[in-house]
Amino acid sequence: MHRTASTIAALIGAALATPAAAQTPQDWRAGLEAFAKAHFRHPAWGWQHSRRDYIVARDLARADGAMVDDDVLFAAAFTHDIAGFEPWEDKDLSHDHSDVGAAKLGDVLIGLGFPAAKIAAVREATRTHMYYRKAITPEAIYIHDADALDWLGAIGVARIIATVEHGDPPAAKADPFAAPDLPAAVALIEQNLKDAPPGIQSPAGRARIPALVAEAHAFLARLKAESDDGKAL
Repeated sequence: MHRTASTIAALIGAALATPAAAQTPQDWRAGLEAFAKAHFRHPAWGWQHSRRDYIVARDLARADGAMVDDDVLFAAAFTHDIAGFEPWEDKDLSHDHSDVGAAKLGDVLIGLGFPAAKIAAVREATRTHMYYRKAITPEAIYIHDADALDWLGAIGVARIIATVEHGDPPAAKADPFAAPDLPAAVALIEQNLKDAPPGIQSPAGRARIPALVAEAHAFLARLKAESDDGKAL
């Protein structure tokens, strides 16, 4: 159901424990994380994924000795998938969620006290966060790479399997990053292992690829061995 601007404002307000007038520069972070926990609930791209993206993006930048704005990293990590949730989602699947999210995240961040001057940088990181897009700015590159790495390894396997719903629901068929059943999940995991690594741009990000890919392939090999090469899934 479509929600009005006043309803969205109420959602933002409910996530804040500190009145706007009394906020310190760091209060928006606590507000944003609380907001994400309240409204971004999904086993593959909910608030837990956002937290991982922030931690990994920060660690990759440090490993590369890159200068990044940590405020932008944090805000982009916690809002880059906002278009996957009501009332910010766009039902038209021809619209990439990265573009939809970039267009809609501004009001949420401003309402939480995020510096308005940094909104454009968060939007840029959101637009290019998927592995099939090219990131340009330092913050965008590390959010992009952290997000791509989260499709690999054990966590990448867990994320895809967590999207499986019994009964082949229409939503799983329509969503390219969700699987209607276990055989489809295995196929999607294998596709991600092929598609995501080439898009990773940073030296630190590329250094993590081999171990994560090997980890996922080892799981898939064991799974197939225990399921008649996948026929019994």
